[in-house]
Amino acid sequence: MMKPSMLRSLHSALSRGSSHLGRRSYSSESVPERKVAVLGAAGGIGQPLSLLMKLNPLVSSLSLYDIAGTPGVAADVSHINTRSEVAGYQGEEELGKALEGSDVVIIPAGVPRKPGMTRDDLFNINAGIVKSLCSAISKYCPNALVNMISNPVNSTVPIAAEVFKKAGTYDEKRLFGVTTLDVVRAKTFYAGKAKVPVADVNVPVVGGHAGITILPLFSQATPKANLGDDDIKALTKRTQDGGTEVVEAKAGKGSATLSMAYAGALFADACLKGLNGVPDVVECSFVQSSVTELPFFASKVRLGKNGVEEVMGLGPLSDYEKQGLESLLPELKASIEKGIKFANQ
Repeated sequence: MMKPSMLRSLHSALSRGSSHLGRRSYSSESVPERKVAVLGAAGGIGQPLSLLMKLNPLVSSLSLYDIAGTPGVAADVSHINTRSEVAGYQGEEELGKALEGSDVVIIPAGVPRKPGMTRDDLFNINAGIVKSLCSAISKYCPNALVNMISNPVNSTVPIAAEVFKKAGTYDEKRLFGVTTLDVVRAKTFYAGKAKVPVADVNVPVVGGHAGITILPLFSQATPKANLGDDDIKALTKRTQDGGTEVVEAKAGKGSATLSMAYAGALFADACLKGLNGVPDVVECSFVQSSVTELPFFASKVRLGKNGVEEVMGLGPLSDYEKQGLESLLPELKASIEKGIKFANQ
């Protein structure tokens, strides 16, 4: 049995998130009612993500949706003694009910990348799933903040934007590509190398969410550590290849599901805090942006009552990072265009 102290520390870890707001005692009276829907809740990311959202005291209603298997996940999670009411929905005919009234919709739906699977194979399956889910969102909860986890994020976010534009419901402030796992990895790897407590570490990660499009800005990492050029290159590469590292370690039996669920829960928590008016909630996310010449780009974003309050600039870059930025732009541009083309087929 989980001890109450352990549950409390899980709570405070989630409600603290990565914005270091410290412990806050939330009573259900002072916290607004918030409905969160997880689309793909019975999957490898969806199940642990559903668990983590059930532990979040900011959630009053948790709606779990998948094409199959959701009633079991919902029943299991619903037995946890936290604030939110849980409901499970399965099959396309129940998608509308799952979405109605949602404040935040998290989308981990889709298939994970398996060894030997090209990003193209992955793209064709997941792009179709995202397209149909976003059509439903535009119909049933057009004002929700949409947190896109389904890969490839560099293409699925532009697909979502195009679907919403067609439906006349697009609001650039409410669509997010969840790149938080890149930040989580960068913080973890940096802390290990710099030998500093990981809880104190912050590392912005910009660009996109695949391979070389992931650009951790270790020159802006805090606390400062005097790491050599070779260390920075190795840390950058490890952050970029983090997903592959997990796929290989699981020997073809899965991908990064647990760390992704944690990162997804952190970002959703930040969105909820922003909606609730908590000041200075800043996270990196892949959003519509004018930071570069590309229409979408990940950088630090200030979150507020309408979603994106401010897309922040890149800040000073090292020569190595400037070079990384130049290299990633063509690849990221191609992925964005691929998503737009798919959506408009």
